[in-house]
Amino acid sequence: MSDDKKKTTCPAAIALEAIRGRWKLLILQQLYVRVNRFGELRRALDGISEKVLVQQLRELERDGIIQRKIYTQVPPKVEYSLTPLGRNLRPIVEGLHEWGMRYLSENG
Repeated sequence: MSDDKKKTTCPAAIALEAIRGRWKLLILQQLYVRVNRFGELRRALDGISEKVLVQQLRELERDGIIQRKIYTQVPPKVEYSLTPLGRNLRPIVEGLHEWGMRYLSENG
Protein backbone atom coordinates (compact mmCIF):
# COMPACT_ATOMS: atom_id res chain seq x y z
CA MET A 1 0.00 0.00 0.00
CA SER A 2 1.36 3.40 -0.92
CA ASP A 3 2.17 6.07 1.67
CA ASP A 4 -0.78 8.16 0.44
CA LYS A 5 -3.15 5.28 1.19
CA LYS A 6 -1.71 4.91 4.68
CA LYS A 7 -2.39 8.60 5.39
CA THR A 8 -6.09 8.29 4.48
CA THR A 9 -8.37 7.72 7.45
CA CYS A 10 -11.50 6.75 5.49
CA PRO A 11 -11.70 2.97 5.05
CA ALA A 12 -13.94 3.32 1.98
CA ALA A 13 -11.37 5.60 0.31
CA ILE A 14 -8.63 3.08 1.08
CA ALA A 15 -10.71 0.27 -0.47
CA LEU A 16 -11.46 2.30 -3.59
CA GLU A 17 -7.81 3.27 -3.96
CA ALA A 18 -6.79 -0.41 -3.92
CA ILE A 19 -9.00 -1.19 -6.95
CA ARG A 20 -8.78 2.19 -8.70
CA GLY A 21 -7.77 2.30 -12.32
CA ARG A 22 -9.05 1.30 -15.71
CA TRP A 23 -7.85 -2.31 -15.55
CA LYS A 24 -7.84 -3.57 -11.95
CA LEU A 25 -11.54 -4.39 -11.78
CA LEU A 26 -11.34 -6.14 -15.15
CA ILE A 27 -8.35 -8.16 -13.94
CA LEU A 28 -10.25 -9.13 -10.80
CA GLN A 29 -13.28 -10.19 -12.86
CA GLN A 30 -11.05 -12.55 -14.85
CA LEU A 31 -9.56 -13.99 -11.67
CA TYR A 32 -13.00 -14.52 -10.11
CA VAL A 33 -13.67 -16.97 -12.95
CA ARG A 34 -10.40 -18.90 -12.63
CA VAL A 35 -6.65 -18.78 -12.13
CA ASN A 36 -4.98 -17.10 -15.12
CA ARG A 37 -1.55 -16.99 -16.67
CA PHE A 38 -0.15 -13.66 -17.87
CA GLY A 39 -0.89 -14.37 -21.53
CA GLU A 40 -4.46 -15.38 -20.74
CA LEU A 41 -5.05 -12.12 -18.93
CA ARG A 42 -3.47 -10.15 -21.76
CA ARG A 43 -5.74 -11.81 -24.34
CA ALA A 44 -8.85 -11.37 -22.18
CA LEU A 45 -8.22 -7.66 -21.57
CA ASP A 46 -8.49 -6.19 -25.03
CA GLY A 47 -6.42 -3.04 -25.38
CA ILE A 48 -4.16 -3.41 -22.34
CA SER A 49 -0.44 -3.08 -22.98
CA GLU A 50 2.03 -5.54 -21.51
CA LYS A 51 3.63 -2.75 -19.45
CA VAL A 52 0.31 -1.66 -17.93
CA LEU A 53 -0.75 -5.24 -17.18
CA VAL A 54 2.54 -5.88 -15.38
CA GLN A 55 2.11 -2.66 -13.38
CA GLN A 56 -1.48 -3.43 -12.41
CA LEU A 57 -0.65 -7.01 -11.42
CA ARG A 58 2.27 -5.82 -9.28
CA GLU A 59 0.07 -3.28 -7.50
CA LEU A 60 -2.65 -5.85 -6.82
CA GLU A 61 -0.02 -8.28 -5.56
CA ARG A 62 1.65 -5.61 -3.41
CA ASP A 63 -1.72 -4.79 -1.84
CA GLY A 64 -2.37 -8.46 -1.02
CA ILE A 65 -5.33 -8.83 -3.40
CA ILE A 66 -3.76 -11.33 -5.78
CA GLN A 67 -0.88 -13.77 -5.58
CA ARG A 68 1.60 -14.96 -8.15
CA LYS A 69 2.72 -18.57 -8.23
CA ILE A 70 5.90 -19.34 -10.15
CA TYR A 71 6.49 -22.89 -11.37
CA THR A 72 10.10 -23.95 -11.89
CA GLN A 73 9.86 -25.51 -15.30
CA VAL A 74 10.95 -24.78 -18.85
CA PRO A 75 9.44 -22.64 -20.21
CA PRO A 76 8.67 -20.75 -16.98
CA LYS A 77 5.04 -20.77 -15.89
CA VAL A 78 3.43 -18.10 -13.71
CA GLU A 79 -0.18 -18.14 -12.53
CA TYR A 80 -2.17 -15.37 -10.91
CA SER A 81 -4.96 -16.04 -8.45
CA LEU A 82 -6.91 -14.26 -5.76
CA THR A 83 -5.85 -14.21 -2.13
CA PRO A 84 -8.50 -14.54 0.59
CA LEU A 85 -8.52 -10.72 0.72
CA GLY A 86 -9.15 -10.62 -3.03
CA ARG A 87 -11.97 -13.15 -2.76
CA ASN A 88 -13.53 -11.01 -0.04
CA LEU A 89 -13.68 -8.15 -2.55
CA ARG A 90 -16.01 -10.07 -4.86
CA PRO A 91 -19.35 -8.91 -3.39
CA ILE A 92 -18.06 -5.34 -3.40
CA VAL A 93 -17.01 -5.56 -7.05
CA GLU A 94 -20.37 -7.13 -7.93
CA GLY A 95 -22.15 -4.34 -6.03
CA LEU A 96 -20.19 -1.72 -7.96
CA HIS A 97 -21.13 -3.47 -11.20
CA GLU A 98 -24.83 -3.46 -10.29
CA TRP A 99 -24.69 0.19 -9.22
CA GLY A 100 -22.94 1.10 -12.48
CA MET A 101 -25.61 -0.69 -14.54
CA ARG A 102 -28.39 1.19 -12.71
CA TYR A 103 -26.52 4.46 -13.11
CA LEU A 104 -26.09 3.91 -16.85
CA SER A 105 -29.74 3.00 -17.35
CA GLU A 106 -30.93 6.08 -15.43
CA ASN A 107 -28.37 8.57 -16.73
CA GLY A 108 -27.62 7.06 -20.14
